[in-house]
Amino acid sequence: MTSPTHITVLGGGPAGLATGAAARERGLDAVVFEASNRVGGNCRTFSAGDFRFDSGAHRVHDKDPEITAWLADRLGDRLHEVSAPSRIWDDGRWLGFPMTGGDLVRHLGFTQSARAGLDLIARRIGGNGQPDNFRDFALSVYGRPIASRFLLNYSEKLWGAPCERLSTEIAGSRLAGLDLRTFISESLLRGRRKTRHVEGRFFYPRGGIEAVPETLADACDPANIRTGSPVATIEHDDKRILAVGIAGGERLPVDEVVSSLPLSAAVSLFEPRAPASVLNAARRLRFRQVVLVALFINRPSLTDSATVYFPNRRFEFTRLCEPRNRCPSMAPDGQTSVVAEIPCFSDDPVWTASDDEALAIVRNQLVATGWFGEEEVIGGAVRRLYNAYPVLEIGIDGAMAEVERFLAGFDNLHLVGRGGTFTYGWIHNMIQGGRRVVAEIAE
Repeated sequence: MTSPTHITVLGGGPAGLATGAAARERGLDAVVFEASNRVGGNCRTFSAGDFRFDSGAHRVHDKDPEITAWLADRLGDRLHEVSAPSRIWDDGRWLGFPMTGGDLVRHLGFTQSARAGLDLIARRIGGNGQPDNFRDFALSVYGRPIASRFLLNYSEKLWGAPCERLSTEIAGSRLAGLDLRTFISESLLRGRRKTRHVEGRFFYPRGGIEAVPETLADACDPANIRTGSPVATIEHDDKRILAVGIAGGERLPVDEVVSSLPLSAAVSLFEPRAPASVLNAARRLRFRQVVLVALFINRPSLTDSATVYFPNRRFEFTRLCEPRNRCPSMAPDGQTSVVAEIPCFSDDPVWTASDDEALAIVRNQLVATGWFGEEEVIGGAVRRLYNAYPVLEIGIDGAMAEVERFLAGFDNLHLVGRGGTFTYGWIHNMIQGGRRVVAEIAE
């Protein structure tokens, strides 16, 4: 069989751009089609006056040395190392995140920590095997006193579903470092020992995270990227994708197709139409939207944290970041900003609220913490992110299997990205996926 001569990439987020870049490195032709007028998807940097802020608490985790080296080679000294902790804001007090036994002892006191340890031991003795939902998983890792206070409420705010309906996959690797032995040993040492499961070191491009998709786009060659080109149809013969239709009537025959479009959206574009059972299954795959609220503060600094998490339900937002802690140029001298994330579904009131209403929610709740006074707020901005997080619910396995069986029937279709694979991952995971798919096509 001859090698494919062309790769058609649907979606210009990090995964799609990484696909185009990897194809070019291997001497394959590739064109990336992006619906919006710029690349990056939900990996963006916004400007509002003299302030800049990202579409969330983005960073480059040094989890894949090859990808970190690839970015460093192209970004040069723009990619700098940042050492800033992530923390939890809990009733006016700080707690490091991911949590360690030592931090919990200092935060809760020895008595409450001992109760949590005893709860953990009881759960391990009377456990019923591997937890099959996030609620039971969190309880098995931390015990009820700690999980209820710090993890369960937060997760329900983030994902919009009860924790017993959420998959254990939403934990990622963040909770993997604190097992029963670690908790007890750190508790007995009363916080004198730090373990390796604490985050705080990462890489970040000066000027904002958008430098990453911009770099990927340069590696694709901008001539191979078509923005303002939403995909309208995906034509097939039940075995292969034959052509892609672009809004406006353009029809493009294809060799290989790599899609990072949200699964539910992609399935709806097939012509002939996908079977009703597949369309119904795809509709069960829900995404959370995010209302991003930035406040500009007339103060040099508020925190030294990379990200601050707010598990308490009295806060409508789940987390916030202070952009200048990633790069000082993100705010003017003597001023700073905070950017809060409010996850929601598209039928939630906050999604359709006015910008002024969204700004008031975050401003009033943060002023109540005492971080700053209302008179110090000198402006703000609101941005809305579509399809930000795939909701990994218990019970969607059947729906996923139905969709995957249908898509697997097309031997020239490949899926990448958070939306395209319906998985939760970081930037390096998206780049890995794009490069891996191209390697499979090339080989």
